[in-house]
Amino acid sequence: MPINEEIFCQRPAKDEWSVAEIIHHLCLVEERVIKDLEKGIARGPQKLSFLRKLVPTSIVAARLRRVKAPKAVNPLNAPEKQVAIENYNAARQRLKQLCSDHGKARLKQLVFKHPFLGDLDGVKTVSFVGYHELRHYKQVREVLRKLQRPTIQL
Repeated sequence: MPINEEIFCQRPAKDEWSVAEIIHHLCLVEERVIKDLEKGIARGPQKLSFLRKLVPTSIVAARLRRVKAPKAVNPLNAPEKQVAIENYNAARQRLKQLCSDHGKARLKQLVFKHPFLGDLDGVKTVSFVGYHELRHYKQVREVLRKLQRPTIQL
């Protein structure tokens, strides 16, 4: 379902993100992940402890608890709809290319420092990106439901 520019940029409440801000946040997170994975590739192989390898990234998809985004990925000044979507698609393409260029074995040798989950290998980091997107897909659906709900005039 296409979303017009007005709805795309509208916040359902003062303390809630608009769809534009959610998409911008997803883009910022992917760009950050790419940058950190590229640094890890430049550093050479690293190892995680066995227990760190067991961290379930799927927990990120659950919207049971609201989590404040780190400052670096807070979606201030979200771009207009077309630019936001183009930026997001470009970041996703770069992440796919990085995965294709370096492969699963090399990604397992990287360490990404997640602000809430702790140290993750590169494969878990890419998995996190997918679950993080699912989390915010649910949020977009909530935002659209709130914005499309008829208001009652008293």
